[in-house]
Amino acid sequence: MKNTVFLFLLLSFGFAFSQDNTVEIIGKTNVNTFKCTNSNISKPTGSFYSESRLPVLQLKVNDFDCRNRMMTTDFRKILNATDHPNFSVRFINFKKNANSYFSAIVEVKILNRKRFYTVNFFESKGILTGNETVRFSDFGIVPPKKMGGTIVVKDHLELTFQLKHI
Repeated sequence: MKNTVFLFLLLSFGFAFSQDNTVEIIGKTNVNTFKCTNSNISKPTGSFYSESRLPVLQLKVNDFDCRNRMMTTDFRKILNATDHPNFSVRFINFKKNANSYFSAIVEVKILNRKRFYTVNFFESKGILTGNETVRFSDFGIVPPKKMGGTIVVKDHLELTFQLKHI
C-alpha cells in the first residue's frame, strides 16, 4: 500500500512539474482543427516580478508535437525549423489588473519577424494561463494548402500559454 501511494505521489508530482510551462498553437482548416503543443520549455529567463528582467521564452520548433506525424512534419516545415530552429516570446510589459488577472505586452519573434500582442492572463494555483490570436500572415507565412487545395489552413491561430508564475 505504501508503495502504491508513493508511486501515485511521484507520478502526480512528475506530471505537475512537466506541465508547468506549455505553449500551444491551435489552428483550423476547412475540415477540422489541429493543436501543436510544446511542453518541453526550459525555465524562462527573467521573472514576472522584475520590471527590468521580464521573462523570455525560447521555443524550439522541433519540440512542438501536433499528435500526428504528418501534421507535425508539415508544421515544422512551415516554420522552417531547419533555418529557424527557435522562436521566442519576450515579455515587454506585465501588470496586474485585478485579483487574479494580468495583462502583458509580448513580442513574438518567428522567422526573424517580430510582432507585438497584448495578452490577458489569469492566475490559478501559481499557473498563468493566457491566449491571443495571431496570424500566419503576421510573420509572412502563407497558410498552407493540402491535397491540391481541397484542405486549406485558416490564417488565424490561437497561441495559448500556461506558465508557472515565477
